[in-house]
Amino acid sequence: MFWTRLASGIVLVLIALLALGFGGIPLAAILLVISLIAYRELTKALRCASKPKGLNGLEIVGMAGILCWYGAVFFSGDTQLMLMCIVGVFMGLMLVYVVTFPKFQAGQVTAAFFSFLYAPVMLSFVYLTRMCPQGIYMVWMILISSWGCDTCAYAVGKLIGRKKIFPVLSPHKSLEGCIGGVAGAALIGGLYGYFFVEKAFPDQTVAWMIAFICAASAVMSMVGDLAASAIKRNHDIKDYGHLIPGHGGIMDRFDSMIVTAPMIYFLTVLMIRF
Repeated sequence: MFWTRLASGIVLVLIALLALGFGGIPLAAILLVISLIAYRELTKALRCASKPKGLNGLEIVGMAGILCWYGAVFFSGDTQLMLMCIVGVFMGLMLVYVVTFPKFQAGQVTAAFFSFLYAPVMLSFVYLTRMCPQGIYMVWMILISSWGCDTCAYAVGKLIGRKKIFPVLSPHKSLEGCIGGVAGAALIGGLYGYFFVEKAFPDQTVAWMIAFICAASAVMSMVGDLAASAIKRNHDIKDYGHLIPGHGGIMDRFDSMIVTAPMIYFLTVLMIRF
């Protein structure tokens, strides 16, 4: 299992490096596919999907909305058009709910809309970060704050972890590991800022800001990880899927990045402006 997980992790990192490096169409296409799969995994977990195969009306609306959302993000980037997409998905789900009543419960409609916002919309901020000014430098902070934090937290927790901080939700997570994850992300971010970003912009001192952004986003990455775990525990499932050997589904591997990406984007926009 360890070697399978390691091999899958290496492949994921290589794909991430290539996609983030190229940006543009390759990154948008990969994020679109990941979002569609993540949406299906969430709707299944939240009991609003057709099982085991096929798509119901709620899922069709959600997936059509994902295609429209990424079209709006990639081709225009217009905020009003993107907002129209979100409202359109909500109205489409309500239409399905009314027309097919009583096939779906209100909770299933809510879950379908939540699934649309949670993974597809949030993950698109990886693309938005990459394509913003200086995005080629800032987008790597997403990996530092999510996967970097996760690795540091795991290492510190294994070495000195004693105090269980979420014994019911995540028995293996320790306070020491959480602190180590945030500190590790801040350190990696600071070093990245100093050796790479400041070399590209010698007239700016940004290493400390990048360290702060990575630390703050690392906290949110752990929130994302725990939130995804909470959903699984609420619905008594072990993994969201089996697509990635040794890791589970897309949601199992990208749960922290989902919330880290918008955090990095907004903090980066503020950093650039001020």
